[in-house]
Amino acid sequence: MNTLSPEFFCRPAEVVGPELVGCRLVKRKPNGDMLWGVIVETEAYSQDEPACHGYRRRSPQNETLFGPPGRFYVYVSYGIHHCVNVVTDRPEWANGVLMRAVALPAEPERVAAGPGLLARRFGIDRSDDRRPATGEHGVWLAPRPASIVSPDLVTTTRIGISEGNELPLRWYLRASRSVSSRAKGDRQPVPDQAWAPREVDGW
Repeated sequence: MNTLSPEFFCRPAEVVGPELVGCRLVKRKPNGDMLWGVIVETEAYSQDEPACHGYRRRSPQNETLFGPPGRFYVYVSYGIHHCVNVVTDRPEWANGVLMRAVALPAEPERVAAGPGLLARRFGIDRSDDRRPATGEHGVWLAPRPASIVSPDLVTTTRIGISEGNELPLRWYLRASRSVSSRAKGDRQPVPDQAWAPREVDGW
C-alpha cells in the first residue's frame, strides 16, 4: 500500500499544507474497490492564531487536534457539513491542515469542490475522527501521482472564516478547475488547458 509516512505530518501546518496539494485521498469501499482523488486545495491552521479550533481552549470536540500528527480530525461545521483535516506538527499543540477540495477521475469537476462536498463524496464523518491517515484503516493519504511532480500552486488567504482571514495560509493547484474558490484575479483555466486526474495515476 502506497501511503504518506508518519514523518510527513510531523511538521508545521504551513509546511505540510502546500505539500499535500497533489497528494491523494484514498478510501477502500466495502466491495474492495478504491475511491480516490487528488487534493487540489488546502488550508493551514495553528493554535497561535484565532481561526484555529484550538486557539481558545481544549475540549472533547477538538481533542484530536492536540494529539499525535498524522491522524484525521473531522468536525461538523454549522451542524451540517463534515470537514476533513489532518493533524500536523507535534502533540499538545493544535495544528492541522484542512482539505478543501479534491478532483476525482472521470467525475464532475466540482463534485468535491469544498470541504462539505469532499466529506460527502468520500463518506467521511465523525466516526473517522482520530483515525490514522497513514493506511491503518479504510481511509488514508497517498503521495502525489507521477502527473504532479512539481505543481504550480497559488498561495492566497483562507476563506469561510471571520478571524485570521488575512493570513496567506491557503494553497491550490492553479491548473485545476475543481478548486472551491479562486483568488481575486486568478481566472478559471479553460477546460482543454486544465489539469485533471487520470485513471492511469492510480491510487
